[in-house]
Amino acid sequence: MGGGDKPLRMLAGRTLLDRVIGRFAPQCDAGLILNANGDPARFPHDLTIVPDGIPGNPGPLAGILAALDHAAERNPDVHQVASVSGDAPFLPGDLVARLDAVRTQSGAPIAVSASGGRQHFTTALWAVSLRADLRTALVERDERRVGAYLARHGAAAAEWPIEPVDPFLNVNTPEDIGVAEALLARIGVP
Repeated sequence: MGGGDKPLRMLAGRTLLDRVIGRFAPQCDAGLILNANGDPARFPHDLTIVPDGIPGNPGPLAGILAALDHAAERNPDVHQVASVSGDAPFLPGDLVARLDAVRTQSGAPIAVSASGGRQHFTTALWAVSLRADLRTALVERDERRVGAYLARHGAAAAEWPIEPVDPFLNVNTPEDIGVAEALLARIGVP
């Protein structure tokens, strides 16, 4: 996308991050945080910015661990944390509820979203009790692959339809912005 923070790219007059927050915030009882490294002032939102707690930018699992640690330290009554990517502007309005139902029914510590036969590894619901295990995976085993971590814990999947739009469509290229704008116009999302 030419550098910079992808969630701050514009999509039909609003940033991707604004669109994600608009879809995700109503589903989160304990509030939102944003995992980001570097200068937090670059994000013009009233979000709590939580950097990785593990040095070296080890990837998405470090962001998940930062969120789990934040929840455990700031709100011990929170037992699970939902995560989404900042470039998915069509998140479903029932994301957290469906992930919670699948996680509860299966007994798995993680529920992951899926659509079109594909799992979306970072759009998931994580038990806060995974903190120590995830820290060990990152620090001692240098585990970086989110899919491998999910598989090791038997993550349950919740499937969504991809029509009229895949709710987990990621905007990864300038061309994807055009596709997303066309979808917004077609389905009538402001």
